[in-house]
Formats: sequence, structure tokens, C-alpha cells
Amino acid sequence: MSAMYHVEFPKFGWEFDLSPTVFKIGNFELRWYGLIIACGFLLAFIYALYSAKKMRINQDKLINCVIFGLIGGIVGARLYYVIFYSGSTYRDNPLAIFNIFEGGLGIYGGIIGALLVGGITAKICKMKVSAVLDIASLGFLIGQCIGRWGNFVNQEAFGTATDLPWGMTSEATQKFTSSPVHPCFLYESLWCLLGFILLHFFTRKLRRYDGQTFLLYLIWYGVGRFFIEGLRTDSLLTPFINLRVSQLVAAVTVLAAVVLLIVFHKKTSLTGCGSKKVMAMNQLVDEIPAEDGPSTIFGDLPPVDAEEAPQEENAASASEDSHAVPDSGETEGEESGAAEAAVAVEAPERSVEDTEEPSSDENK
Repeated sequence: MSAMYHVEFPKFGWEFDLSPTVFKIGNFELRWYGLIIACGFLLAFIYALYSAKKMRINQDKLINCVIFGLIGGIVGARLYYVIFYSGSTYRDNPLAIFNIFEGGLGIYGGIIGALLVGGITAKICKMKVSAVLDIASLGFLIGQCIGRWGNFVNQEAFGTATDLPWGMTSEATQKFTSSPVHPCFLYESLWCLLGFILLHFFTRKLRRYDGQTFLLYLIWYGVGRFFIEGLRTDSLLTPFINLRVSQLVAAVTVLAAVVLLIVFHKKTSLTGCGSKKVMAMNQLVDEIPAEDGPSTIFGDLPPVDAEEAPQEENAASASEDSHAVPDSGETEGEESGAAEAAVAVEAPERSVEDTEEPSSDENK
């Protein structure tokens, strides 16, 4: 049976026992860590399917991306942790690498693996990868917000000593310090929750192009992770510089995302929901009738040959009408071409005979 932790929040007067195990039957053990992560994935998946309708993305194809992306994410998260883990656990017992439900997953490794495999799947399915990334980024925030509570149950991902009211203690934290420590899992969970709320409304109301939400996600999560990671005592360290692995990855992704936002700041290629202005422009293009010509928001294209023939016929007809004598207005209704010609000839004669005014020659 897994260890039982006695967790306290001294300044709040809270204390309780916490077991990492839900239940155990024989050799099978269901742990809270895996169950919480599974719940986070399920909620993220439901949200992704809901968003697919709003963003005009095929749900069946998206499911393929999610399935393969999940596999890539799990493999990437575990490899990320194992590669940068400084202990000898996995060298002494290589089979321990497969015990993923006992903890030891690197979120950035999961993001990289999911994006790589999911992106390739989207490309194979002929989907717009940048639009899929926008949905994925919001799903990541849901999964990260919920998944961090798995770290709490395992009593990991905590920080340095603190005097703040929400400092916590347990058998795991007391191995490092007897003082209450930062609940870093809680900081990141709340940061991801706030990021999800903001980016959800941004995507629905202000997004200007596919991929913009994803870039903002990289910035939002990267900034928060950089500072939160600096408080932790149990995170992975880089072998060459005094910086944690996740801090280094966060700094690189934030800088890259900022550069791309600057490069794409005038872009307006949007699929589905987003900025009202851009959506209105797209709707305007969609509603232009075929007979009005292939006009777009980027300018009018040259007329096609099919439109030139009617224009030439209209010009010829107008030229013929200009040589005809105007109708006197005495005939009404539909008449034959011969009758109209006769009226056109007789009209001047009647006008000369009926007039009582002398001609210009007689006045001289």
C-alpha cells in the first residue's frame, strides 16, 4: 500500500490525511494521480469537440488527432522526465520507466509530443494545422489545470519555504524543510484556469487568424511556468547552467511566440469563430453572388471572358438605339418591330403638318 501523507495548512488550521491510492485489488492498484489526469483529458476532449463545431473543423478527423496526440503526449511526457531525471532509479531499474501512473511526467515533454504527433496526424487528414493548434492549446490548459491536483495527491511539485497564509506541510515537504512551503501545484492550476478563461473568450471574440490562440497560450503558460518553476525544489535541473529545464524551455517558447505574433500581426486568415470584423469580412466574401464577379476583400479580380460577351452585346444594342428616332409616345403596349418603325417615320411628318408655327425660314 502506498504511503499515507498527513497534510497541513497551519495558518488556516486545516489538516487531513491523503492517500495516493484510490483502491488496490491484488496486484492492481488505481492511483489518484492517473485518475485525475484521465479526468482532465476527458474534459479537455469534450471541450475540443464542442469547439470544433464553432471553428468549422471536422469532428471525426479531430478525434483521430486527439487519439494519436494523446499517445504522443504520454510518451513525450515520460521521456522528458526520464531524460532529465538526475537520480539513478531508471538506470538501476529500466522497467520503472513504464510506471507512469506513479508520477514522473514532464508537462513540456507531453506538450511537445502531443503537438508533434497530433500535428502530423492533422496534416495527413488534410486539416488546417494552425486551427487545430488553437483548439489544442485550450485543451492543454484544461488538462494542466486539473492534472496538477494529481501532483498534490502525490505530494510533489511543491516549492520553497514561505510565510504566506497558504503554506503547507507534509512528510514529503519536511524532507527539505520544517517550514511550510509554497503549494506550487495550486499556483499553476489557478494560472492555467485563468488562462483558459481569458483565451476562451479571446478565441470567440477577438481571434484574427488561425494559430493566434496557440501563440498566446505559449506566452501565457510560459511566463507563469517560468516564475512558478523558480519556486520549486523538486523540478528537473539543466546539466550545464543554473536553470531548471522547464524554465529554459519556457523562456525559449515565449520568445519564439512573441516573434511570431509580431510577424503575423496583420494576418486575417480565420477559420470559424473569432474577431467580429474578420468574420464579417469573411462572410462578405462568402455572400458575393457568382454573377457579381470574383470580388474579394483583397481587391477585385479581372473579369472573366464569359462576362465580356454580354457587355459587348449591350454596347451594340445601345449603339443601334442611338440612331433610331425617339418614339412619339402615341403607341402603347407591345407592338411588332415593323409597327414601331412605322410610328418612328410618321411621327415627324405629323409634327410638321399639325404645327401652326412658321418655320425658321418663313420668319426671315
